[in-house]
Amino acid sequence: MMHSTALKVGELARRTGLTVRTLHHYDELGLVCPSQRTEGGHRLYTAADMARLQQVVSLRGLGLSLDAIRDTLDGEGSTLLGVIESHLARLDEQIAEQQRLFRQLTSVAAALRARQDVTVDTLIETIEATNMLNKYYSEEQLDQLRQRREAIGEDGMRCAEQEWASLIEDIRAARADGEDPASERVQTLARRWWDLIQQFTGGDPGIAQSLNRMYQDEGPEAASHGAVDAELFEYMGQALAAMNGKDK
Repeated sequence: MMHSTALKVGELARRTGLTVRTLHHYDELGLVCPSQRTEGGHRLYTAADMARLQQVVSLRGLGLSLDAIRDTLDGEGSTLLGVIESHLARLDEQIAEQQRLFRQLTSVAAALRARQDVTVDTLIETIEATNMLNKYYSEEQLDQLRQRREAIGEDGMRCAEQEWASLIEDIRAARADGEDPASERVQTLARRWWDLIQQFTGGDPGIAQSLNRMYQDEGPEAASHGAVDAELFEYMGQALAAMNGKDK
């Protein structure tokens, strides 16, 4: 009677959709072991064995390791709740990492769309720029910057980049001419600089602080990707200081 309700490994594999190899592996681990034998010595899985197999398959579907499943079902080590909570914590970390990667790829794709020459060097530069942003801006700040980019659009971004390039050239020319940072010519440039910074930050003081920290830690040349060197940045800092002094 007991043998009539028990199954050989091949039949169990066929009915469950598991492979014979998987069932043998579970047996070797002591996870699900056939508890009966035929008169000819063939191992048989009883109803109790199959019930345990169902538990293993269900827990495995949650992503739990085989060792954790075995210890839990045998009442050793952590409780089932503890195992699941530990697994939840790992999943939370994995989800956060995937979300970070998604945001990074989205930023890289948006930057590449705005450029015509998509080369390996361009890709690497874009990835490095994205990594730097992730280092200094919070997720909320990055969301705000993305929303501003979407609101401005690709044409608006290109116009802003051109305006920055033109401004930097004008500042470089004024410095080469020996203009005093407090002169009217340079003060006009300083106001343009300040207005572009305000456009980038949206007037958010937190984003402005993150931007300043990035320039201080990485240096102007790295933070601006070669657009502004240390001397030019210091010159502009003097102009901004003079501008703020006049406004007080």
